[in-house]
Amino acid sequence: MEVKRDRYLDRLIERKGNGLIKAVTGIRRCGKSFLLLELFHRHLVESGVPESRIVEVALDDRANKPLRNPDTLLAYLRGRVPGDGVPTYVVLDEIQLVPEFEDVLNSLLHMRGADVYVSGSNSQFLSTDIVSRFRGRSDEIRVRPLSFSEFMSIFDGPADEGWDEYVVHGGMPLALSYSRASDKEAYLRSLFEKVYIADVVERNKVRHPEELDELVDVLASATGSLTNPTRLMNVFRSVKKKDISDKTITSYISHLENAYLVSEAQRFDIKGNAHIGSPKKYYFEDVGLRNARMGFRQAEENHLMENIVFNELLSRGFNVDVGVVDAFGRDKSGKTIRQRLEVDFVATLGSSRYYVQSALAIDDPEKREQETRPLAKIDDSFRKIVVVRGAMKPRRDEKGLVYMGIRNFLLDPDSLDV
Repeated sequence: MEVKRDRYLDRLIERKGNGLIKAVTGIRRCGKSFLLLELFHRHLVESGVPESRIVEVALDDRANKPLRNPDTLLAYLRGRVPGDGVPTYVVLDEIQLVPEFEDVLNSLLHMRGADVYVSGSNSQFLSTDIVSRFRGRSDEIRVRPLSFSEFMSIFDGPADEGWDEYVVHGGMPLALSYSRASDKEAYLRSLFEKVYIADVVERNKVRHPEELDELVDVLASATGSLTNPTRLMNVFRSVKKKDISDKTITSYISHLENAYLVSEAQRFDIKGNAHIGSPKKYYFEDVGLRNARMGFRQAEENHLMENIVFNELLSRGFNVDVGVVDAFGRDKSGKTIRQRLEVDFVATLGSSRYYVQSALAIDDPEKREQETRPLAKIDDSFRKIVVVRGAMKPRRDEKGLVYMGIRNFLLDPDSLDV
């Protein structure tokens, strides 16, 4: 089965020949290699580029192990790039396996005609030091697991059945190659434990991997809940009966973010137009991976749906925060009180902004009021959207709020503007 990754392929095509290093990043096994070595390669050939002008090195292939030496790799590439000014497309997959790879990439920038594309699976590839060296000379394309629309492009069944499958097993590409649920789940559990956690422990020299492991479980069980290192420290003390400092927890979370396993959403004061800071929310890169950590238990659809909406907004290129808006009222004594209401997501891209509320159901008038009240308190003109479970064609109410089903939201790339 071949999944079209047009969203990412188009971003690569747009950046051809821009003089920058195109850095394709993302969690391991999310499809970066397929994007570069299959889809992008095919595009180049169909565009008339001769094979001699396409230089590809899969550095995780043992046959290319000698090329992991930076000097050997550079010498090889100099022999393949004519330097005549005609574009030669250099694709280096899993470049982080090469020590001092930043020096190799810097050298490639000086080769006439070299148009460079590289992939990396962790933040070592784009660390603070490396980003500083490549400031203004690199262009990141972040690849994520399959979105629901990508998933449905190869799912053999109706959208409602596809949703039921996606919300449990997520969109890791290789998981789709298994037909039985038990095999998908075994694959996702193994991927998390033997690849991701092992990689984080090795790369960061984690001395107490069992603590990191338990923190992942705590974050998985609290997906979409406000938290901070101090709260997590207290959870370890009260539930796990362990003392782990907030500093250590902060470090562990950073490791997980750098491995692209989780992403944070900061709180944003909508009326004050400023970030608030702690506490924050954490979402998993893929809900199937999150469910694997929970043994495919605690699959509360409302939290998983919220995680999926968050990931979709990120994949569309938005910066995503958790919105906060103040509402004022009076208590029984007449004293003025302030409530801090939450908007699930504030999605921002350039001058565009959307407020998105994820609600499993709003059939009950009280539930509808609860979900829409935060949006009603926002007095600007940006679009306000309520995404509900199931299929519902977009419609607007008398307050200007737009309602749509989750499948409509995910399957239509222009759903935010309908």
